Amino acid sequence: MNHIEIFLEMMTAEKGRSIKTLEAYGRDLRMAAEDIGNLTTANKNQLQKYLSRLSGTATYIARKASALRGFYKFLISEKIITENPTEGLELPKRQKKLPKFLTEQEVELLISNAGDTRNSVRLRAMLELLYASGLRVSELCGLPMTAILGDRLLIHGKGAKERIVPIHDGAQEALAKWLKVRGDENSKYVFPSASKTGYISRDGFYKILKKCAVLSGISPDRVSPHILRHSFASHLLANGANLRAIQTMLGHEDIATTQIYTHIMPDKLKEAVFTHHPMAKKNTK
Repeated sequence: MNHIEIFLEMMTAEKGRSIKTLEAYGRDLRMAAEDIGNLTTANKNQLQKYLSRLSGTATYIARKASALRGFYKFLISEKIITENPTEGLELPKRQKKLPKFLTEQEVELLISNAGDTRNSVRLRAMLELLYASGLRVSELCGLPMTAILGDRLLIHGKGAKERIVPIHDGAQEALAKWLKVRGDENSKYVFPSASKTGYISRDGFYKILKKCAVLSGISPDRVSPHILRHSFASHLLANGANLRAIQTMLGHEDIATTQIYTHIMPDKLKEAVFTHHPMAKKNTK
């Protein structure tokens, strides 16, 4: 019986994981099985030695361990094994990287240099939505028409989880201008294309964004969809938004993920967040 395939089927049916996530889990587990052998009979010592032999960054090794943890948690729940060999595994410590972000003025410059041609109207709408709502690039590129709810967007994020994010007037206006010239009435996507997926690819948007950075006089190395997502969160927090609201809009499961943005805030504002925000206080106990 192939327990890896059964685990992946469960991840699809019950957890709603994306195809890319399933492919990554599958690769990681099969790689471990090739090295160790039958994973259902592997013990903690075998897993620890396997992880120790891996060459790569701490993040790379942590991802391999995460796949194993999920797999063994599944085996426990199905009563296939009685002890979890991943408990207490030692992993190399990951260095926390502070999120990179643009200044408010740089974002405004980037948006203003999107231009006025049809493709530029699309780019401006994508930039406005990205910065207005903190969407992941995959959520933005594959945004369906049904997601538009007036001044809000209904987003289907990681793990098939839904969230509603507001969009300000400027983003609504940019979106409305794009929809007028969008064409392709048969497409269900806001940003359709002739690709296999039916919508603009992440790589395609990435390349257009880099060109826009050059036109704006900003180093293209400093501009990416994810950096705009970081900028969205950083600017909201710096202007007084609370962590819980930002966590919800970003779609973070754990507020500790959102708290990293406090490291780039002015000291007084950082102190205010940790002193007054209930979730921050809860997580420091």
